[in-house]
Amino acid sequence: MRFSIIIPMLLLISNLFAQNQTKKDSIAKQELKEVVIQNNKKSIEQKADRTIFSFSDQAHLNSGSLLEGLKKLPGLIVSDVAGMMYQGKQLEVYMDGRPTNMYSNELTSYLEGMPANAIEKIEIITQPGAEFPATSGGAIINIITSKNAKKYVSATYSNGYSFSKYTKSRHRFNNSILINAKNDWFGWQVQLGQNYNESFQKTIFKSTDLLLSDNYSDKKNKLYFIKTGLKFDIKNDRLLLNYDINTQANLADIAAFGYGFTANDNSKTNKLRNEVSVVYQKRFQNTAKKLDFSLDFNQNQIDFNLHPINQNAATLSNNSVQNYYQFKIDFTNEWHFLDKTKWSIGTLAERTDFETRNFDVVNLDYTRKTFSIYNELQSSYKSFDFIFGTRLESYEITGKTDTYTLNTFKRVRLFPNATIQYNLMKDIFINANYNQKISLPNTSALNPNNTNYQNPNVNFYGNPNLDPTLFDNYEIKLSAMEYFNIGYSWTNAQNQVISRIVSSNNSAANVSQNLPKMSIHHFTFGFPVPFMIFTKGIKKMLEYNFNPDEINFIYLYLENQKHIIEGLDSKGVTYFGFMAQIILPQKIKFTTNFNSSTTGGNYYYYQMNRPFYNQMDFTFSKKFLSNNLSASIVLNDVLNTNRQDLSGIGTPFTYQNKYDSRRIGFSINYKLPSKNKLAKEENILTKEQKEDRTLVK
Repeated sequence: MRFSIIIPMLLLISNLFAQNQTKKDSIAKQELKEVVIQNNKKSIEQKADRTIFSFSDQAHLNSGSLLEGLKKLPGLIVSDVAGMMYQGKQLEVYMDGRPTNMYSNELTSYLEGMPANAIEKIEIITQPGAEFPATSGGAIINIITSKNAKKYVSATYSNGYSFSKYTKSRHRFNNSILINAKNDWFGWQVQLGQNYNESFQKTIFKSTDLLLSDNYSDKKNKLYFIKTGLKFDIKNDRLLLNYDINTQANLADIAAFGYGFTANDNSKTNKLRNEVSVVYQKRFQNTAKKLDFSLDFNQNQIDFNLHPINQNAATLSNNSVQNYYQFKIDFTNEWHFLDKTKWSIGTLAERTDFETRNFDVVNLDYTRKTFSIYNELQSSYKSFDFIFGTRLESYEITGKTDTYTLNTFKRVRLFPNATIQYNLMKDIFINANYNQKISLPNTSALNPNNTNYQNPNVNFYGNPNLDPTLFDNYEIKLSAMEYFNIGYSWTNAQNQVISRIVSSNNSAANVSQNLPKMSIHHFTFGFPVPFMIFTKGIKKMLEYNFNPDEINFIYLYLENQKHIIEGLDSKGVTYFGFMAQIILPQKIKFTTNFNSSTTGGNYYYYQMNRPFYNQMDFTFSKKFLSNNLSASIVLNDVLNTNRQDLSGIGTPFTYQNKYDSRRIGFSINYKLPSKNKLAKEENILTKEQKEDRTLVK
């Protein structure tokens, strides 16, 4: 009965949104001897293994910080408690196809400082195949900043400003510029920018009869970044060179009081990140045959200090240095087996060195080495697509603290993955996937130092003794015309690393622990409704030829997530929301985003007492000067309802958090116009991950 209802629904969506399959309105990508021809971008693309969100053309996403834009994506959750999660899966964060190796509050601070108008698109890879490291865990988010170089000098300038009014006015502004060019021998690109951010945050730890801590933080964050790229053409081959640097200075004045204390502190965090990447792409007469060599290095340095106001003696003085090295080789070829078959094979070697200091005393010296090889087949036969792969990885983890030596961890393990997809008709498919992954404890969770905040009653700790987590991931989904999707996934996890609140003697601490066994179940549903279906009727609407990104519609989504933990009365949490687009007179686009959740459910050992991320945002945008100038006005958290209220399960304490989420601002994006519309475009900054695993083209 349910199947008989779903099929007519899919046919309706197919008829409605297939009308975008014209040469003028759709994205059409063709690869011909490394030349990419691309038309108008879709706001959302559903691939077999990932979802792609365009940022550069979506004013409601790129008008503020990257963190604010990510929070508006359906199904994506970002918080200091949950971390970054999509459809129930923890995300490993990549930037331009390379792992960032940033986690926890370090990652949140970086995303909050990076302007969203510097981002091209976001890929969320929910079914990472064998070519991705098994240490990616359940899913990957790839933040792509690179643009296309053209056979002429082109430039884009972006600017944004916003303010909030909580006790006093606080301001944010950012500026960035992108310049690139290409000739017959090489292409180059430079992207540089800055972000200044004033904000406040109020947090409370308390029980029914005891106030542990009431903190009020007044923050100022500054970020500067430079991204550079060179591409050299060597006959049919390509050499890509990239260097990125960003620096942050985060200051906070913190007034706190609670049981037995009153404090006024200053905190200062300085961060420096450098990254170098070299990629050589060997190409053959057979364009389906490719061989890539990649070498990456990145370094993250963090210095954190906390001291009482008007005193030089520091309460906390912690710093860390992380060096990450990676070398990999990827080979791809294609031959005629069944309909078509693509074979990929590769190897990867990486090393992470992590050192932490507390008042200049080394209290963690940690080294992790990984070596892996993979093999994957992608094939198509009639209406079926198949992916089968295996990845063999070996790990060696050693380390020591200032008082003892960590147990050496050595392991060799095989990780399989398999995907079967049945294509009902063009752009409508059913997909089933299984993959096994591992997650090694990130350096933020391992860090024994407090790099957040402490007072006599509240503290934050890492745990150098954490064990890796093993995942068995299962997923089945139905997708139609990019816009409709329904899916169910579940994960069985062993030694899941979690963050939880523990209490003792009228104090509380946030700590990292291994959970021996748990499972995560997740259901998701998304459905678009064009408004013209109510004004013109279905029959009349089918006569129109329209672009779904340029009509009035509402996109509804719902997801339910349940963490099942032994010994815990687990209850699910339902997240829901919508994104509505209305085209006003003068082609002004009005976009509304709303997100909320039910209460009473648990996220690991936290129980939600208030709706999670309960917020409504408005954006008005318009393009001028032949679409070269984009301007937008944004109102975030119009109703001022976004706040957290969580209970620490197993403790008498609750955690409450409020920040200046209600803001008003504007942004502009200006592209230097050019008369050369037929210039060849190639991506020179990065070797992006494979975008479409639907399989052989």
